[in-house]
Amino acid sequence: MSKGLYAQIRQAWKKPDKKILRERMIEWRKSPVIVKVEKPLRLDRARSLGYKAKKGFVISRIRIIRGGHKRPRPNKGRRSKRLHTRKNLRMNYQWIAEQRVARRFANLEVLNSYLIGKDGVHYFYEVILVDPQMPEIKNDKTINWITKLENRKRPFRGITSSGKKARGLRSKSRQIKTRPSLRARGRFGK
Repeated sequence: MSKGLYAQIRQAWKKPDKKILRERMIEWRKSPVIVKVEKPLRLDRARSLGYKAKKGFVISRIRIIRGGHKRPRPNKGRRSKRLHTRKNLRMNYQWIAEQRVARRFANLEVLNSYLIGKDGVHYFYEVILVDPQMPEIKNDKTINWITKLENRKRPFRGITSSGKKARGLRSKSRQIKTRPSLRARGRFGK
């Protein structure tokens, strides 16, 4: 049985051609940090996350510098309470990328995002944005939920997929984790 187009694209992205990807990343490093692109690089992933090739959908590529999540240990004298080595940044790079793109394109709403590459210094993501003012979006029954006021500023409230993952709300295997947080309920819950 032959595979469909999206299955073939998905299979190709499991082991991408390193030479082509390296050449692309060299170009991406020379370009600005946030760039609006015409078409998604990973069409299968974009379609599975809700992208449609119609007016109102915008794809943006962003470059994020790796590192800086772990809080450094102070090397001067402090009492142990003020060392603050335990509290590191809990946000993942994808969530940070979505927030930065949302700040750049203030009139658009972030739908979702996906990884397109990484090297020793940067992560590269493509972010799917939707224009809630477009009549094509308002008339589409599958996506018009994003035009409602309660769905505005999604990445800043942590309700995109990567935001929910970083907050620990997506995993079903960890049934201990419930809202508001483990620390608010006590370490093992009641």
